Amino acid sequence: KTKTKMATEDENDGKQEDLELPSFDLTTVIRATNNFSIENKLGEGGFGPVYKGTLVDGQEIAIKRLSRSSGQGLKEFRNEVILCAKLQHRNLVKVIGYCIEQEEKMLLYEYMPNKSLDLIIFDSYKSKNLEWQMRFNILNAIARGLLYLHQDSRLRIIHRDLKASNILLDNDMNPKISDFGLARICGSDQVEGSTSIIVGTHGYMAPEYAIDGLFSTKSDVFSFGVLLLEILSGKKNRVFTFQDNNHNLIDHAWNLWKEGTPEQLIDACLENSYNVLQVVRCIQIGLLCLQQHPNDRPNMTSVVVMLTSENSLPEPKEPGFLIRRASKDGENSSNRQTSSSVNEVSISLLNAR
Repeated sequence: KTKTKMATEDENDGKQEDLELPSFDLTTVIRATNNFSIENKLGEGGFGPVYKGTLVDGQEIAIKRLSRSSGQGLKEFRNEVILCAKLQHRNLVKVIGYCIEQEEKMLLYEYMPNKSLDLIIFDSYKSKNLEWQMRFNILNAIARGLLYLHQDSRLRIIHRDLKASNILLDNDMNPKISDFGLARICGSDQVEGSTSIIVGTHGYMAPEYAIDGLFSTKSDVFSFGVLLLEILSGKKNRVFTFQDNNHNLIDHAWNLWKEGTPEQLIDACLENSYNVLQVVRCIQIGLLCLQQHPNDRPNMTSVVVMLTSENSLPEPKEPGFLIRRASKDGENSSNRQTSSSVNEVSISLLNAR
């Protein structure tokens, strides 16, 4: 293992970035994964396959291997390496190092034995083991991890791809935010950025980002609001039919809120194992995060306070759920390769990848 410099190949300059991450040689990674054996393969993402490995000292790791045909590309790989070298928080996945040798480009992470949150909350059998207090703890921890990115880290970072499949769970079901390939560093006085290339995952994108390419910390707040509703309900933010009308999860939550029955959103498998007032408060926080206009959304400092206190909350206005824009903007899609099954893709602008 060595620490090295890695060229960022920034379009503005040719400087090298002094990384604070160890570099592993290819031989070490091949040995750890038993030559990338199929038995050690954990899954596949837009960037390529992920493998489980064991280092010589017995430490279990996950290896993200950039495929040569990857939709993620070298720029995002470099972005993730450079950012992760500077980030450290109990609710962010720890990057152990990287390997760039021959044609191989890989990131090495701490191994998360309970895999990703989506594999549990959207599984009717596994979700039964995720009782309310555990879900609430997960929400709190994700909020704290996001607050660290936005405000408390050495950098100010907008994740831009917060979603259930990017929340990994350790042995004690503690959540950790992962996948910083799309993340952007913002200056301390930079409120907002813009891009002509919309990247990320439909269903989690804020309206101003999906439609106009504008992003800010408030875009991540919107994504957190979607994630909150998914964790509470066990349902994906996708279009579905309810009482002969098309809805997505945000629509559905808002309609229940207006009707005075928001608790009906809660995952049926939780039965009566939850505090109704706490659940309703969480739904209200979720709807505040999902407001149409970024200025109407709380920042993550406020979200953390809201989740951990009993202070009165503002009444949410109609959220931004984009469903009425779907026919107009439905052709927009992520420029990253899909990591989910085909039936999760392209139902509408708000369909989860």
